[in-house]
Amino acid sequence: MLTKKDYILVSIIGFCFALFSIPIIKNLDLEILRGFSINFRSILFLVLFFTIFANLALYIASVLNEKIKIALQFAKFGAVGAFNTFLDWGVLNLLIMITGISGGLAYSGFKSISFIIAAVSAYFWNKYWTFDSQQETNSEEIFNFSVVTGIGFVINVSLASLIVFIFKGTTIVTPEQLANLGAAAATVISLVWNFIGYKIFVFKK
Repeated sequence: MLTKKDYILVSIIGFCFALFSIPIIKNLDLEILRGFSINFRSILFLVLFFTIFANLALYIASVLNEKIKIALQFAKFGAVGAFNTFLDWGVLNLLIMITGISGGLAYSGFKSISFIIAAVSAYFWNKYWTFDSQQETNSEEIFNFSVVTGIGFVINVSLASLIVFIFKGTTIVTPEQLANLGAAAATVISLVWNFIGYKIFVFKK
């Protein structure tokens, strides 16, 4: 079931996943990660770890696919979802690091920018790898993708912003940690919606 192309693409995902995690780790400032310094050795470790993990997870999914026919496709979607999630969070945290702003309307704007960048990436990854669509890009496909992604956008940004607004001022987590918790909760909900929408309405066979 798996080809050399699959392993190359999932390795690229693992590599980028590691790089995108750097600004996220810095902004989260978790106690357990405070001894983790960002240097060449730590970056190399992250790259090797996530690249190996991504390949192993894809292989396991291909084995499971013999019994559960949707397993490999969902694993690819999960890998692409993880890639674009960390692309989303990476851009978000980079903007927070640059501006020092982690709340209010500016946060909603940052989240919108990061979501749109990740959405464009998601279109190409899912079309040509996850769902292996053979049809040429056309206006109907782009329209359906825009509708499904637009609904996902509203779910994602609204839920993330709502969580940040509700828990603003809490002393349990830092504003940067709360921003990422909001993004995480929003991602889980929108991920389920996007898979169903892409499979049924956008990249249908």
